[in-house]
Amino acid sequence: MTDGAIPNERTLKLTGDELEQFIDGIFDPEVRLDLGDIVSVVPGHARMRLTPQPHMLRKGDIVSGPYLMGLADVAAYVIIVAHIGKVAMAVTSNLNMNFLRACTLEDITADAYLLKLGRRLANAEIRIWQGQEDRLIAHATVSYALPG
Repeated sequence: MTDGAIPNERTLKLTGDELEQFIDGIFDPEVRLDLGDIVSVVPGHARMRLTPQPHMLRKGDIVSGPYLMGLADVAAYVIIVAHIGKVAMAVTSNLNMNFLRACTLEDITADAYLLKLGRRLANAEIRIWQGQEDRLIAHATVSYALPG
């Protein structure tokens, strides 16, 4: 992004494997375990999966909200960085989360959709679900400030 051009929302700068290596390098290994794995990345969409662990549960045996927010934030980061390249200092400027259903101790899928990619700001929508894609457990919109 040093040339000042707005990245193309339809062109990936990084593959799923390159993204995984990049994410592994910027987060502490212990924290990284709680952030999920990249399943797939295509222009405009990334899918991540998190296998929740017992330490993520709150009373009632449901996954605690902060872990779902972390998954949403990282999914947004993944789809944005996939399109702009290795930019460690892209930072969350806003995260709005709606919790729709209880999240149990089974695999959690996060689908991140790139809504807008500009010079200084990127926006993504994150749909989090378990079991059935049409039964959301959470929905988030996330904005990232991009270094210029």
